[in-house]
This record gives sequence, structure tokens and C-alpha cells, in this order.
Amino acid sequence: MKLVFATHNQHKVNEVQSLLPNNITILSLNDIGCFEEIPETAATLEGNATLKADFVTANYGYDCFADDTGLLVDALNGAPGVLSARYAGEQKSAAANMTKLLDALKDKNNRTARFKTCIALNIQTQKLVFNGEVEGEITMKKHGTEGFGYDPIFKPTNFTETFAELPMDIKNEISHRGKAVKELITYLNQNHK
Repeated sequence: MKLVFATHNQHKVNEVQSLLPNNITILSLNDIGCFEEIPETAATLEGNATLKADFVTANYGYDCFADDTGLLVDALNGAPGVLSARYAGEQKSAAANMTKLLDALKDKNNRTARFKTCIALNIQTQKLVFNGEVEGEITMKKHGTEGFGYDPIFKPTNFTETFAELPMDIKNEISHRGKAVKELITYLNQNHK
């Protein structure tokens, strides 16, 4: 089975492909010749994931899934949330986003946060949504070089390392995206072998 993952982010493609059984092959937007940025104009993570999946299905005809992920920081009333990728501007710079977030938290004692991923799946005229969350906290500074996005400043609960310090297999086991992808895989294995 081939499924399009509506992303240009090869890190995300690799992370998800490593979680999937061998009978499912992931194609990125680049693989299907879609080089445009799909607008993410919804007010929720689920809404943005659905917009992206619907765009690919309508314009390219593929079964598709899309995700949207947000980092929700309690001391910032859930920000950056749906704007996580663009927190420091439209250039979507992970370094700038982390700098802005660390600056916003510099005088805050409460550093609790959670990552949430929503995956929208369009397959054979069905539309489904899968969710995953992981609790943790924002560190005082960056640690680690693996992962992407906010990984160097997010330390999951019950771990001493950030996502950027953890091996990918452990991160995939506990992460928001890992949990949402497991729900997706369970559904695909039960319904689309």
C-alpha cells in the first residue's frame, strides 16, 4: 500500500516510515510532485491536518494522511499551539522559534508543556482523525542535536533527556507523533491489509 504523507519535511517522513510495517510505503509531497506550501489556515491542529489531507486527495487523487503538531505551553496559555511552526515568523525557523519561546519563559517558574499531534487520514472515501499527546516541560536551554523543531528544549515527563537527546526508537515510543501514528497503523492493519 502506498500512502501520501502531506509533508515536505523529510525528518517527519523518516520518523513515520520507521514506525510503519513493510507493506506500507510513504510518499512525501515531493515524491508526488507537489512543491507548493499547502495553506494551514484553520484555528485548530485537527483543522489544519484535514485541510492538508483534503488538498492532496482533491488535487492529486491519492489516499493521504496529514498531521499538524503543536507545542502547548501552560504558562503561555497554550501558545504557541497551532502557530508552533510559525511562532517566530513565516520563515518557520526552528532556532528562532526556540529562542522566542525560551525568552517568553525566562521569568516563568511553570515550564510544563505538552506536544499534541493530530493526523487526518483520507482513504477510500473515508475520513478519520487520530491523536497523540506527550506531557513534559521546557528546559532552560537547548540540549541535544537529534530530532527537529522544538526537540532540543522539550523534556518528556519521567525522562532526564530532551527529545533531541533520546534515540529515535525511544522517542517514537513515547512521542505525540508516535502515539498518533500507532493509532493510524492499528487502523490500517485492521482495515487495509
